[in-house]
Amino acid sequence: MNYKKYIESIPDFPVKGILFRDITPLLSNGKAFDSACTDLAAFAKERNADVVAGPESRGFIFGCPIATKLGIGFVPIRKPNKLPRESITKTYQLEYGSNSLCVHVDAIRKGQKVVIVDDLLATGGTVKAAVELIEELGGIVVGIACLIELTDLNGRNIVKDIPIKALISY
Repeated sequence: MNYKKYIESIPDFPVKGILFRDITPLLSNGKAFDSACTDLAAFAKERNADVVAGPESRGFIFGCPIATKLGIGFVPIRKPNKLPRESITKTYQLEYGSNSLCVHVDAIRKGQKVVIVDDLLATGGTVKAAVELIEELGGIVVGIACLIELTDLNGRNIVKDIPIKALISY
């Protein structure tokens, strides 16, 4: 499927100089959304994932249906102050600021194979923080699956040893 036809490009959002890739047209099209989730789930299956992890919030949108398709669990990686039990935190840089991600300390078991799912791979800050959280808990990141990769921002270089599947490249 040509997923690019379901993506809108919005200049200067959220700040001047950023070209935002809006995924909501894809999400609103049931066939396109299902197809994208099916394609990303196939990658996670090839990687023999035990669990899918997704960073808040768009990683939840894709990660949950992918985990469901595979019959495996989903681990939410959340923003600060969103998890009710003991958690660990990593801070990372975005192309337009910084943020932190957290995960429950018991969310990943030692040796579990994890595929990280998100909507976008840009500078790699979010996925690097997610990888560090998973590895700190003893998990093994066996793949990164995303709808869009912004190749000019070189996020792939930050996680160069982990296989990446992107359905769209800009």
